Formats: sequence, structure tokens, C-alpha cells
Amino acid sequence: MTLIVSRATHIVDCRESMGLGKGGGLAQRGTISETGIPDIVAIAMSPGRRHITKPICEITHGLRNEGFQVGVLVLNAGSGVPADAPESARGLGPKFGLSAKEVEQIARHKLAVIHLGGVKTHIIYKARNILRFVAIPAIAVSQTQVDYEDFARIGVKTRIVMPTPENVQTDGTIVGIVTNVTRGETITRDKLNEVIKCINHYKRAERRS
Repeated sequence: MTLIVSRATHIVDCRESMGLGKGGGLAQRGTISETGIPDIVAIAMSPGRRHITKPICEITHGLRNEGFQVGVLVLNAGSGVPADAPESARGLGPKFGLSAKEVEQIARHKLAVIHLGGVKTHIIYKARNILRFVAIPAIAVSQTQVDYEDFARIGVKTRIVMPTPENVQTDGTIVGIVTNVTRGETITRDKLNEVIKCINHYKRAERRS
């Protein structure tokens, strides 16, 4: 699939709905904001309070300032870990999962930017769960250190390291990783630049292929 990301005037549908709780147009769980051109989707975990947590909101704003068309999907069940993660990675809290509607919303975009939190085992199994159902490239943004081998080890296809053929469990592919981006805190300009660099690197690679 060739990635041609547009850079043009933005028309943003700020919220699909009011979400599951009160708060008007604030970004809440189970809501999506879309642009006129479905290029990039920024995927956020479920917020603990009414508003979407940093840094996805700032990443989205920064990418839009650079001219990228970016929508935001706040997952309804974005906390916790998937049910198919090993018992050692699961806790007693909520279970991470995607609805059929969320899968469809992600799949109509060309690239995903996913912020998956700060626990390594949560990050890699959440990414596998998302990319199992959508065949698009993705950039993983996380708080803790994680690398391509961590994803490939559990069957996630990546740009650098591929799982063994019998262990491939995703249609989508991790094409970039940005670490040390803390949930709930302002993203630094250096880290935002890393996200932009990942997008541009993938665009150039696609043009050459």
C-alpha cells in the first residue's frame, strides 16, 4: 500500500458524539474526531477523566500544525490489557479491546499513531490486538523503553524485525517507535519531532518501494 499523506487545509469534525458521559464536545471514551481526508489516526487509550489525556492531544495538534490530516480516536475499552495476553501480563482491572466499529474507523486511515501507555507488556499486547485487525502501518508512542524485537517476539510485524512466518499474528505493521513520552504530561518538542520524523521516513520508504 502506497502512503500519500496530504498536507492541506483542515476540516475537522471535532466529535462524532458526546461520548458515554457528560462533557459536551470534550474528547471522551468511545468518540472520534475526523478530518476531511482520512490520512492519519491518532489512537488514545480511554481517559481517566472527562478529557483526553496528554500527549495524544498535543501530538495531534503538532501534526496538524505541520500540515498533516489527523483524526483522533479515543477507545472505549482502551485501558488494561487484551484477554489474549499471558496471565503474567494481566491484572485484575479492565480488559483492553476493540469494537467492530473502532476497527472500521481505524482501517479507513493510511497510518496510525498509537500511544499505549507506560507498561511494557501492556504496550506490546495492545499493539498486537489493534494490528491484528487492521492492515495499516503504525507508529507506537510509549512511555517506557520498547523496541522492534519486543513486538516481533509476540508475533507483531515490524519494519525492522519480522516474526517467524509461523508466528505472524498481525496484518498491520509497526513502522516507527518513539519512547519516553509520558502519559498525562506535555510532550517535548524533540519527541514530537521524532513522531514527525517517523512519518516522513515511512513516506519516503513507500515512495522508493
